[in-house]
Amino acid sequence: MSALSLRLPDSIHRHIKEIARKEGVSINQFISSAVAEKISAILTEDYLGRRAKRAKKSDFRRILDRVPDRKPLHGDEI
Repeated sequence: MSALSLRLPDSIHRHIKEIARKEGVSINQFISSAVAEKISAILTEDYLGRRAKRAKKSDFRRILDRVPDRKPLHGDEI
């Protein structure tokens, strides 16, 4: 495990301290979890971007053509 010195504005530090206390975790654990979530979001966005570049509109339309023509379920209407 690595140590990291981090400078934060006092207001952010107060929020982190308060939320970590409410969640019942240490500040280190809270920050580690928050950073892991951010990394996951960025990697997922990158992955989806790479997948989107490989997509073909013709394949998408072919799949959509197989969707049955019926009324949407209650609550799904536009």
